Amino acid sequence: MSVFSLKIDIADNKFFNGETSPLFSQSQAKLARQFHQKIAGYRPTPLCALDDLANLFGVKKILVKDESKRFGLNAFKMLGGAYAIAQLLCEKYHLDIETLSFEHLKNAIGEKMTFATTTDGNHGRGVAWAAQQLGQNAVIYMPKGSAQERVDAILNLGAECIVTDMNYDDTVRLTMQHAQQHGWEVVQDTAWEGYTKIPTWIMQGYATLADEAVEQMREMGVTPTHVLLQAGVGAMAGGVLGYLVDVYSPQNLHSIIVEPDKADCIYRSGVKGDIVNVGGDMATIMAGLACGEPNPLGWEILRNCATQFISCQDSVAALGMRVLGNPYGNDPRIISGESGAVGLGVLAAVHYHPQRQSLMQKLALNKDAVVLVISTEGDTDVKHYREVVWEGKHAVAP
Repeated sequence: MSVFSLKIDIADNKFFNGETSPLFSQSQAKLARQFHQKIAGYRPTPLCALDDLANLFGVKKILVKDESKRFGLNAFKMLGGAYAIAQLLCEKYHLDIETLSFEHLKNAIGEKMTFATTTDGNHGRGVAWAAQQLGQNAVIYMPKGSAQERVDAILNLGAECIVTDMNYDDTVRLTMQHAQQHGWEVVQDTAWEGYTKIPTWIMQGYATLADEAVEQMREMGVTPTHVLLQAGVGAMAGGVLGYLVDVYSPQNLHSIIVEPDKADCIYRSGVKGDIVNVGGDMATIMAGLACGEPNPLGWEILRNCATQFISCQDSVAALGMRVLGNPYGNDPRIISGESGAVGLGVLAAVHYHPQRQSLMQKLALNKDAVVLVISTEGDTDVKHYREVVWEGKHAVAP
């Protein structure tokens, strides 16, 4: 077997207290999922058991939630954007989301509205999709360096798309400024002072994928011991972890938050125990995770309930893409993009690492471990996917 060392810095969470949040509970997740179930085309995304890979890696189970199958959008993010927009409209028109369908909501809107957001690709696509479904407008801002394919995916949903010359976090501020000038509704997945309601709804919407996964694991007769969650601002990681620890308890679920080392604001915050922002270009292939300022709502859950934080190099995500796309033994094939594959990439990087045994021990990975991984996206940038998987871009260095 080849042996090679990729950068995977692991920090134990010394500020863990196991305090859960009622905002991200089983009951809130059920409410969000009931809404999503009323949208035409809803079906749970697959939970794929990679049994042969698990055997190779020395664990009991590896379960991958494949979000590339979500509503034909190749990513999970619409779960948050659609739910937040629905909640916003229900509040505006005094409607009850528990009894309302997406179609009824469309008919209830009495005026043309514009929803604005900043995105690295998937969140903006989800907001554009929801706006199109409801017959409304969307203006989507993207940071510099955004892939043209991701821009085109948003334009194809009828939204306006503006690529700035700024990084993600500065683009968020520009979006907010323009929205205030034009009277648009901002649907952003991060929070700041005076802006928490919509990001809370977005995070609650993300919990639908976790509720599905728990249901699927119960049908399989397994209980997860580990979950690897990738983080940008930490909205998905916080929303999903908040739900999972409400189901299994923080003490019984070994949760690992994974980020690119060029945008590891959650990792640095985890080491310090308080929010640490990262600036600059944050040049990483994990475009969906290239965020330097933690969502305070997500950060609170991660600080309280995450077991460990990992900062890793791009080659870890690239390795995960190759392993998922070229399965071991009889395992199913999963097309996973740069931001989607990094969790599985960590498991693979540990397997091939010269200090494999000590890393396995540090992460509490053993023959009884049941590991849940979320592949949050498919090949949302097909050109780059092929460069990585076919052409060997970001290869490992033995």
